[in-house]
Amino acid sequence: MSAQLQPASNTEAPADIVPQSEKPLGPWRLTWNKFKRNPFAMSGLVVLFLFIVAAVAAPWLSPYDPARQDLLSANLRPFTGDHVLGTDELGRDIFSRIVYSGRISLTIGFAVAAVAVIIGSIIGAISGYFGGWADIIFMRIVDVMNSVPTLFLNILIGAIFGTNFLLMIMILSLTSWMGVARLVRGNFLQLREMQYVEAAKSIGVSSWGIIFRHLLRNASFPIIVNATLMVGGAILAESGLSYLGLGIQPPDTSWGMMLSNAQEFMLIDPMQAVYPGVCIFLVVLSVNFIGDGIRDAMDPRQKAQLSPRRLDQWRAKFSKSTK
Repeated sequence: MSAQLQPASNTEAPADIVPQSEKPLGPWRLTWNKFKRNPFAMSGLVVLFLFIVAAVAAPWLSPYDPARQDLLSANLRPFTGDHVLGTDELGRDIFSRIVYSGRISLTIGFAVAAVAVIIGSIIGAISGYFGGWADIIFMRIVDVMNSVPTLFLNILIGAIFGTNFLLMIMILSLTSWMGVARLVRGNFLQLREMQYVEAAKSIGVSSWGIIFRHLLRNASFPIIVNATLMVGGAILAESGLSYLGLGIQPPDTSWGMMLSNAQEFMLIDPMQAVYPGVCIFLVVLSVNFIGDGIRDAMDPRQKAQLSPRRLDQWRAKFSKSTK
């Protein structure tokens, strides 16, 4: 007769042991559990969400048309009548322009990050997986692009072809994909030597099937982290070009364009520059916090920390299962 193991009353389950009755969590669920315990990342997520909601609900939040001019109400102070943040030199409501500018700046930031990630991922995947001449050609293109100052190249392209909303996204995307390409190439050089790649080849899976079905999926974590950080960089790049007069043009508006217009009236009303500057600062800081939080949550070297309540539940189930 086999003896039954009677655990001591103070037996505790190790933090990394999951009872068999518990359904194992997937990698995305584990990542989210670690991400939401990061106060900076969650604060950034909340702030960014509020800006996105304000941009989407701009027609309902803004009391005036952002392009509506009223010279008789120029340079009004905040909380004058219906103008919460006052008016600018042309009598346009600053709050309405801030909200509508968020639409342009946030859209450019996310669109540039998405397009740059797609271009960089494809080029990096081809270069890292096939190697040879493809790797040499693509990496030399990356070296050439990195050797040219990005701001100078953006100014040159904008001066030649003009600037509008879609062209701004194309310009910033074509000068932002190089870092993603190098990142994906480095991951593919390591992943292509894995045993599951050899197994996929042995059963007749094509090279493109291996790239898009297996390798890109396993390289997705660093790509996601890099994409979140690129959003803030794209917003800053658009703001810089708009500040120089080579970005978004009227009647459209962005936070960078508002900064450019406010520099002439710093002595009259410096708050006209403070409002868009604070918006840019908060959004970029929030995106960086989110990117750092995702990076820490996806780091396999960091162990997941269980909440005390969850740990007590697992200890109780472990004790029952060993009786």
